[in-house]
Amino acid sequence: MRNNLPLGRLGEVLTKSEDWICVKPENRYKQVTVRLWGKGVTQRNEVSGTEISAEKRIIIHSQQFILSRIDARNGAFGIVPKSLDGALVSSDFPVFDLNLSKIVPGFLEWLSKTQNFIEICKAASEGTTNRVRLKGDSFLASEIPLPSLDEQRRIVARIGELAARIEEARELRRRAAKETEVFWKQSIADLFIPIEKISITVEDVCEDIIDNLHSTPKYDGDDYPCIRSQDVGWGTINYSTALRTSEEEFLERIRRGEPRKGDIVYVREGDVGRCAVVDGSQRFSLGQRVMMFRPDDRKVDSRFLMLQLVSPPVLRDQVLSGMTGTTSHHVNIKHIRKVKINLPPLLEQRRVVAHLDALQSKLDALKRHQAETAAELDALMPAVLERAFRGEL
Repeated sequence: MRNNLPLGRLGEVLTKSEDWICVKPENRYKQVTVRLWGKGVTQRNEVSGTEISAEKRIIIHSQQFILSRIDARNGAFGIVPKSLDGALVSSDFPVFDLNLSKIVPGFLEWLSKTQNFIEICKAASEGTTNRVRLKGDSFLASEIPLPSLDEQRRIVARIGELAARIEEARELRRRAAKETEVFWKQSIADLFIPIEKISITVEDVCEDIIDNLHSTPKYDGDDYPCIRSQDVGWGTINYSTALRTSEEEFLERIRRGEPRKGDIVYVREGDVGRCAVVDGSQRFSLGQRVMMFRPDDRKVDSRFLMLQLVSPPVLRDQVLSGMTGTTSHHVNIKHIRKVKINLPPLLEQRRVVAHLDALQSKLDALKRHQAETAAELDALMPAVLERAFRGEL
């Protein structure tokens, strides 16, 4: 690949450190891990000397370069931060001192985040399957862009400016996503007014309220999905993630009632409150941690009831406040039956549902745009680094 920058060998700027120390049982030591794909050096734990099996370990210092022999080809390397000065590593993590007369630490740090640097590590790694190791001599013989120190500082400063702008854009996107979620919840809260003076309850508008069998399903068949709490989202049921049962087990699990179109499947244990209206496209049974409402369609629209069940005046102020259990938080059926709801005429209910569906459609389109923007931002930094180390920045 064309490169407008002068080249130099890694061996010109890196010297392997052999700073071994004897581990003292009475001392405490930080140990590190080197994360994959250029995500840096972090503390793994802090242990006493008695917990370290070897008598000697390599001590590392800030601004040294460290890598994993095994995973360097997967981006496991980085500059040691100040917070890990004095930590210990084994010989599986070679440590190198930087020749500061030839390389700026920030220049090497950004360079090591490029695909080209990973390719250098791959080329320097040898061995059979599961025993591939980076070879130090091959690694240090590899060439990298190596301009003057002044040019390195200029490149580092320019990358820093662009990285800050990219991060600012990411933060704006995260804020927009959060505000979108808040706006949706507030829209529901505004439509479903506080219920202090209301006497209508969930059981008043349901033909039936059905709990699961409170037994572990036998997932020994391929015939019928058994919907568990993790298969239920906020308004969705994921049949593809559901485990399946035989027909015999299915018939046993629907003896209290088979879910049908218009019913509402509801998570009542764990992540309480997730629920969805059954669309009738698939026969299924109820698994653990879920229950089911069967709305009376003469009184209430199923989606109106579902939207109200996830609204703050119901979910936050009534359901979650009535949860019990210490290790497994759940809400009792008896409590859910008495949850109060608004019940305008059916025509008004359908108007509210149509309004919220239209709003949800717009918010979904906004989220898709945000996801596309996030992907574009993720691609920006690698492009910036590629240009920087070709001498084009």
